[in-house]
Amino acid sequence: MVEIISIIDIGTYSTRLLIAGIHKKDNIEESIKSINEILSIGRITALGRNVKKHKYLEREAIEETLAVLREYTAISKEYKASKILGFATEACRIAENGMEFLEKVKELGIDVQLIDGDREAYLSFLATAYSLDIEGRFTVIDQGGGSTEFAYGIKEKGNIKLLKSTSLPFGIVNLTEEFLKNDPPTELEIENLKNYLKGEITKILDYMKDTEYLIGLGGTITTLVALEKNIYPYNSKKVHGEKLSRYTIQKWLKKLISIPTIERQKYPQIEDKRAKVLPAGILIFDTALEMFKKDEVIISDRGLRYGALIEYILKNYR
Repeated sequence: MVEIISIIDIGTYSTRLLIAGIHKKDNIEESIKSINEILSIGRITALGRNVKKHKYLEREAIEETLAVLREYTAISKEYKASKILGFATEACRIAENGMEFLEKVKELGIDVQLIDGDREAYLSFLATAYSLDIEGRFTVIDQGGGSTEFAYGIKEKGNIKLLKSTSLPFGIVNLTEEFLKNDPPTELEIENLKNYLKGEITKILDYMKDTEYLIGLGGTITTLVALEKNIYPYNSKKVHGEKLSRYTIQKWLKKLISIPTIERQKYPQIEDKRAKVLPAGILIFDTALEMFKKDEVIISDRGLRYGALIEYILKNYR
């Protein structure tokens, strides 16, 4: 028996759809291994533009996101998904009209949940732990548009345990709006942003200091892999599990912060709407590597949507 499930991640910056088939097996592990990705797509909708400043989701951002969600719902029905599960994150958590927006999402037939930062970190942790061939203690950095989740856990002989997670209040959208006001950014802006990130990441270092590996999630780090490996069009199978050294990350940082957005957009691997916020995202990973004293990051292309799918199996396939 195959069950078709549709998962939608309604993020601060992007809205992503995953449709997958689950085969019911004799045990949970085999059911998870049986996941068959049918369709994975995403759109940059920037739902959380200016939300930190105004505390409201902008009308235009709401309409753009709802248009994409209508499309995703239609696609899900075409594939005969038995459930359409939605997960809303930071933008809806802090916006005063976040619940009003989610009511409109529910009207489309999406079973949407507003999840907190801890749950968001847990789902990303699940996706990474089950999809990457790693052993030991690791920290997943799930960099989003309005928040960045750090999930620290351990994987030993197939046993997976989340030890600690936290959501820090910065992402590529609000960092760009607050710190990088010039295009390209000035050296002082970069320095100020770096100092802010150091102050925030310091808060979590004590209970994550035994980390052996850093795992990177999100559009910034996958875009950097595509740039470095010259992957175009994007291919998740060529990105997932790759590694980037801090030297390589800094190389691209220097290259991209020295040119304006319009020049960044000329790289085919960089989406037009991502070009403006990419420097802030790169700075998050560069600073994290510095603070954790690591020379490289492992890249995961399996984030919240895959974690939500695994969580669904853990709850319903016992």
